[in-house]
Amino acid sequence: MDNRAGIERTNLSGDIIYKSFLPASLPPNPPLELDSESLKLLVAANRQLALLDAVSSRIPNINLFVSMYVRKEALMSSQIEGTQATLEDILDPILDENTNRDVADVINYIKAMEFALKRLQELPISNRLIKEIHAVLMAGVRGKEKRPGEFRNSQNWIGGFGSTLKNATYIPPNVEDMARTMSDLEKYINSDDDLDILIRSGLIHYQFEAIHPFLDGNGRIGRLLIVLFLIEKGLLKTPVLYISYFLKKNRIEYYDRLSEVRNKGNYEQWVKFFLQAIMESAEDAIITIDRLVALHNKNVEIIGSMGRASKNTLRLLDYIEANPIIEISKTAEALDLAFNTTSDAIKRLEKAGILVQSAGQKRDRVFSYTEYLNLLKEGT
Repeated sequence: MDNRAGIERTNLSGDIIYKSFLPASLPPNPPLELDSESLKLLVAANRQLALLDAVSSRIPNINLFVSMYVRKEALMSSQIEGTQATLEDILDPILDENTNRDVADVINYIKAMEFALKRLQELPISNRLIKEIHAVLMAGVRGKEKRPGEFRNSQNWIGGFGSTLKNATYIPPNVEDMARTMSDLEKYINSDDDLDILIRSGLIHYQFEAIHPFLDGNGRIGRLLIVLFLIEKGLLKTPVLYISYFLKKNRIEYYDRLSEVRNKGNYEQWVKFFLQAIMESAEDAIITIDRLVALHNKNVEIIGSMGRASKNTLRLLDYIEANPIIEISKTAEALDLAFNTTSDAIKRLEKAGILVQSAGQKRDRVFSYTEYLNLLKEGT
């Protein structure tokens, strides 16, 4: 396995001997060789990302869109790891009573992303920040016994259920090598490099996955790092890129291409795949934003024709764009309106076909902003 991406190290001896991988420092040496296809992809990915950033800055209520995008990215990223949850699960208005372990994983990812974005204003991307984000991701969910917020102090490995060090698919660096390679990665993230930012982002993601510094949650943290790096470098203002959709759709290829770097030192094929992922994810996001804006404008127009009743109904529209599944009591509380006033506004949106009753009877009825949900659900 020794190649430009790293070397195999022999650990322990006798019956318990095993080999771990020690990744070479970034950037690759010899340097990357980009063929004409890679260069075309690089130009296209940068163009789509710039367009996405421009389109997202024109959205009337960017925070609402970002909150929904973060939820979708959280769901997709968790689904790559095998989490069984749906968009409806994480938008459930009575989530506090209904949370199962899978949903809790996704909710924690959302909290980790929101925490990371705030913290990024105070701290650069660093091992300290990565550990802090990990602590939020793993708080109170399965894996919480696996050192949340701390790099591992034991050997980990990747393989099927019940696999051991003897038959693992991949064994990341031993603890000592892991600490050193994470320190090198931190330096690389914060150093200058002639490589394009998108290529660097892909290399950083690969390297983090190869190092696997935590006992759990490495994939989710590694994918979160992609968006954080693009924001820190100024390519995106907000996290409106959900790359996990592409990676989930191409999950087997995603893992195969990461393995190809480790096994053969072939960074070039990974970079090509990563640029394709960025380009397609940005295209998808632009289409979704356009559709959501069109839906918003159409419904504002419908509500505008309701006369005096439109003021509270517009407030309700704002609310359902952040919470597309609602029940009356919680909505009334959130909007600081009487139960009956809220109920009337919901009835008006139901009559206009904007809200659809999806569950419950009389006082505990649940309503869904179906058209909005369907746009967001694509791919989940």
